[in-house]
Amino acid sequence: MRPVPTVPRRSRRYAAAVLAGLVAVVAALVAPAPAYADGLTQVTGFGSNPGALGMYVYRPAGLASGAPLVVALHGCTQSAQDYHDHAGWQKFADEYGFAVVYPQQSSANNAQSCFDWYQSGDTTRGQGEVASVKQMVDYAVATYGSDASRVYVTGLSAGGAMTAALLATYPDVFAGGAIVAGLPYRCASDLSSAYTCMYTATSKTPAQWGDLVRGADPGYAGPWPRVAVWYGTADYTVNPVNATESRDQWTDVHGVGQTPTRTETLPGGTTAQYFGDDVALFGVSGIGHGTPVDPGSGPTQCGTTGTYYPAAICSSYHIAAFWGLIG
Repeated sequence: MRPVPTVPRRSRRYAAAVLAGLVAVVAALVAPAPAYADGLTQVTGFGSNPGALGMYVYRPAGLASGAPLVVALHGCTQSAQDYHDHAGWQKFADEYGFAVVYPQQSSANNAQSCFDWYQSGDTTRGQGEVASVKQMVDYAVATYGSDASRVYVTGLSAGGAMTAALLATYPDVFAGGAIVAGLPYRCASDLSSAYTCMYTATSKTPAQWGDLVRGADPGYAGPWPRVAVWYGTADYTVNPVNATESRDQWTDVHGVGQTPTRTETLPGGTTAQYFGDDVALFGVSGIGHGTPVDPGSGPTQCGTTGTYYPAAICSSYHIAAFWGLIG
């Protein structure tokens, strides 16, 4: 999630971060796509769109009104279609009945198509990119009849950091979230501090991290979203310490300690630690930067491997299960 020199967006915006070592072209797929109906629909006119984002939607055939809604944010150099093709959300949308909204960043906003995760103008309630995503949710609820009480958000890397921003700025909108290889909310406020956050620990107590979330929507007293944090132990792009700091942030918000109340061993060398009922930390041994997938037709398998989609475990399945969308 390497920050890059900024470029103007309509003379007032700056490009944010780009993942270190990312390439502009996504590698060819090395596993076949799942056997589900394809197709994203682009939506325009969903609101004033102050963040100038694109909106794409996947809706299973015959999806009834009152279904849950998942928002999935891609990483740098990626797109809505790329995340849809690889991360495995389509399989579970088809099987368990929910729609998926994919916000899309543009190179006009950011040279590497990173969501502007550390810009205050894009991570403040009612402003910029977080406001655009909120408008997408409002559109889905009004147009598709999505259940406003069951809206969830996840994202990879810069999309994971923007997930944290959405959970902090709109805790009244999102019932749950999953930060994948991302960073805690308000870890950075400029280019220099973005590098610091990505590569080293930031010296804050859990209470200080929690205060940043509580300050994003002053006066909001809960309930707070359920939050899962995912990381690879060999991630050299976003230091795994960011996962620990995200855990500290959300355990403090939920008023629980940083000692796990339960630990579980999952496939792919994954260890899940639970902190009460509403915060979980998933560490995947040996993988680098990306959204973990597990290609195959099994009920807990999903996705296709590719650049920043390492084979280990179907994270989308376990995220959906943590939110209560499965089973």
